[in-house]
Amino acid sequence: MLMLRFLPLLVGVLSSFNTVNALGQTRCVEFNSSSSSFAVVQGGNAAPILLAEDEWPGVQRAASDFADDIQRVTGTRPTLSNSSTSTSSSSRPIIVGTLGKSSLIDKVVNATQMDISSIQGAWESFMGMEVENPLPGVDSAYVIVGADKRGTIFALYDLSEQFGVSPWYWWADVPAKQHSELSISSSGCAHGSPTVQYRALFLNDEQPGLTNWALEKFTNGTGAPGDGSPFNRFFYSKLFELLLRMKANYLWPAQWGSSAFNVDDPENKVLADMFGIVMGTSHEEPMMRSIPVEWGLLGKGDWNYTTNSEFIYQFWVNSTIRAKPFESLYTLGMRGNGDLPLGEGTNIALLEKIIADQRQILTDVFNGTDITAIPQVWTLSDGLSSWGNIRRFPIESERNRSGGSGVYYHVDYVGDPRDYKWITSTQVSKMYEQLSLAIERDAKRIWVVNVGDLKPLERETEFFLNFAYDSSKWNFTNLDSWVFAWSQREFGFDNENTATVVDLVANLTRFNARRKPELLNASSFSLINYREAETVVNQWDKLVNISTELFNQLSQDAQPAFYQLVHHPIIASANLNKLLVTAGLNSMRASQAFLSTNDLADTAEALFEKDFDFEEGYHSLLDGKWDHIMDQTHIGYYYWQQPMTNALTGLARVQSRKQVLAGVMRIAPEGTLGAWPGDDMNNCPALFNCPNFTMTLDSFDPITNRFIDVGAGGPAPFTFEVSSNVSWLQFSTKQESISPDTPEQRVWISVDWTQVEAGDNFAEIIFIPTAADGPGLTLGMRTANVGVDFVATKLNTSEDFHGFVEGNGAIAFEAAHTSRNNSVDGITWTEIPGLGRTHSGITPWPRSGANGRNFTAGEGPSVEYDFFNFNTIQDSGNVTVITHVSPSLNANGQDRPLGFAVQIDDLSTQSSYFMPFAEPGQLPSVWNDFVGNSIVLVNMTFSDVAPGAHTLKIFMIEPAVVVQRVIIDTGGLKQSYFGPPESVHV
Repeated sequence: MLMLRFLPLLVGVLSSFNTVNALGQTRCVEFNSSSSSFAVVQGGNAAPILLAEDEWPGVQRAASDFADDIQRVTGTRPTLSNSSTSTSSSSRPIIVGTLGKSSLIDKVVNATQMDISSIQGAWESFMGMEVENPLPGVDSAYVIVGADKRGTIFALYDLSEQFGVSPWYWWADVPAKQHSELSISSSGCAHGSPTVQYRALFLNDEQPGLTNWALEKFTNGTGAPGDGSPFNRFFYSKLFELLLRMKANYLWPAQWGSSAFNVDDPENKVLADMFGIVMGTSHEEPMMRSIPVEWGLLGKGDWNYTTNSEFIYQFWVNSTIRAKPFESLYTLGMRGNGDLPLGEGTNIALLEKIIADQRQILTDVFNGTDITAIPQVWTLSDGLSSWGNIRRFPIESERNRSGGSGVYYHVDYVGDPRDYKWITSTQVSKMYEQLSLAIERDAKRIWVVNVGDLKPLERETEFFLNFAYDSSKWNFTNLDSWVFAWSQREFGFDNENTATVVDLVANLTRFNARRKPELLNASSFSLINYREAETVVNQWDKLVNISTELFNQLSQDAQPAFYQLVHHPIIASANLNKLLVTAGLNSMRASQAFLSTNDLADTAEALFEKDFDFEEGYHSLLDGKWDHIMDQTHIGYYYWQQPMTNALTGLARVQSRKQVLAGVMRIAPEGTLGAWPGDDMNNCPALFNCPNFTMTLDSFDPITNRFIDVGAGGPAPFTFEVSSNVSWLQFSTKQESISPDTPEQRVWISVDWTQVEAGDNFAEIIFIPTAADGPGLTLGMRTANVGVDFVATKLNTSEDFHGFVEGNGAIAFEAAHTSRNNSVDGITWTEIPGLGRTHSGITPWPRSGANGRNFTAGEGPSVEYDFFNFNTIQDSGNVTVITHVSPSLNANGQDRPLGFAVQIDDLSTQSSYFMPFAEPGQLPSVWNDFVGNSIVLVNMTFSDVAPGAHTLKIFMIEPAVVVQRVIIDTGGLKQSYFGPPESVHV
């Protein structure tokens, strides 16, 4: 069957939790015995485990893991033995087996008349229950039955997880939860066929981290003959077990770093089949061949089917023969060597010939087997990422194709606009928003997630596989519950601390997703507007403090897991953000002639070295178990590809012994890059002889105060006094001392609104320095006063108004904070908590409601926001509405570009189809900017909007549009990454 894949690729603040058991499983495990349960371990005795000798080897191996897991939890290991008839043990056994394979299970089913109709013939399904008299001499037993090999394996690992053994017990060092007794409800656990048939990881871009680690841990340092790969059977045995514990069944193995699964270790493919893993190859590796490695080792001539088809054909025949004995899923098609385009002038006719030849090879090698019975995938890809967005869904006419379709998703990525491989930066809520669309539109035959080095993307990897295994368990209302269950399983915190971990994860992934760490630089966040950079640093500091407190509460055996999965990503990401903001402040202070420039440079250098301290800390964990796994560089990108080393450039210094020309004191008011006294190109448009800076504050500004930084302009110490000509200005300090040891002080300024009149109120603030006479100091330099003008504007809305109020020249609100929400044809704008850069996102739901139809602008479901403005842009009557929309591609089809509409009051409705179309196989030219900023800013200007109360409406046109935030510029909007804080709501 030809399986087409359409290229695609949480957690919000904790709310209420639905009851969940483990990660979506139906709970059947108890930790004490009762009359309605089957005792697995009781009184230090464990129920023996029985399997048939003719059972699948992979099931026998998993049963051994199952026995080990029981020992991990209870300290008691059950006996594991083969039996085809009965047992003489007085204990009640656990009987495990696969329908149609295990002679033991066949006998039990016949003897007990177990109803197996719910799983018979159902892909990877299983059931378990206590039955009486299953075998001669056995009064009762807990019987685990799998419909097929993996169904039985999944049944065992499902119980192991519920017992308290995380799938990541080895890969993330999660300790098993200890219990003296284990039992299973007599009615048992069961699961039908998974939502997605084939569920895979793709180890990709696995150099330097995973490759260097595996070389150290699984080889003598030389790797495989020929290509030097470390990915041998010892490595893959660990990975295969992890996959099965997460109920994955398929793998695209490592291919870069000189890796070729089938030649690196002759036991690799045998081991995979024994474990029960379906092997495949990536989108650019046809017919079970690793390209480019195997072609480099075994190929002759050019990788060109026009000029070298005879050799390539036989090359594919040989690999198909090699794979035939094992369960495989064959990638069809052909790309250029090294995942490049196939070549200039390549046409559809050539591609059709390639696929026809490949299908003929399958037909011949499999002795005339019906070609539709051989699993195949054609992975349509142009080598460009979706950045968390599914590129194309099956349109309605494509959803009945027998081969089906699927998803290839990235949580790790190499390419434009920037690699992101270092640390977790994908939100579970974003994954859910896109992957649930894939389920809804029937793209569920094959799902593959590109996980790079695998670590440190454990949580997001598991969510992908968990959702693929059973998408019915999760929806936008309970994503926090998934993270809650994950956290409790991994760390064993009480409910309060688990809720804190959910919040930590939500913010960790949100902060790293709003701009990938690899895309951050010293100017990413505004240093002067809306306290943006300062807020970013404070947000990270808060996470670090909370995470550190939780880390310190854990026992020593639990700390390594928390460090890997939560704490290290937080402290390392926080440090990077602080480093880059500090570097930005250093540059700004240099331009402002502040002596503190040098302290900021020193701090930045220390933070830069601290980044490596965190890397070393990770690598020294557990006596170096994870040495090299964090080798990935991440500071100092010059273009999309990773830098060869972390580099910190551009730090500024000022001469510490030289006095600034304009005097001992420097003044930097909030909201400007300029500084006084003296000339600065940022002080005014004329660039010199500039007047005092004018600070403004109005009574509805969400930032309720202002500040002025006072600093040293050289080595001379001085004191300064602050005064004003009005009584309604209040200062955090009236007098301070400045010296090279304390080169900068902040003066906070607030307004006593009870003392001012309605409208504009004017004041002047004077800073008066006093310095002792010293070398090179004139009297003017020692006593140069600096003035700052201040305007306080007291505003009032109409008494009956309720809504958002303009402050500081703009109105901003989160899309979820509606005044009204209007449904049409059963479709309602619905919040997906935690999605996006600032708070959440809203999207029309259900997305397939009203038969997936679209709406004429102004007629669809809508949300309304009441707002009050005092100004318009340059008093023109115009305001600009800036809608923050999640980046998403035109996945509804060529005739259905993403779109929405906006209206103010009864003015004409304006529509936006914000995502341009691109040539087939390409992405829109603006795509890199959209995904780099993690937002699309859609601007619409409305005229005749007089000051006063108004209503803004957003209408659905097409499904799958996600709106995060709205900003209305009334003439005072300033440059920043996020925009103003949310406006005051009255």
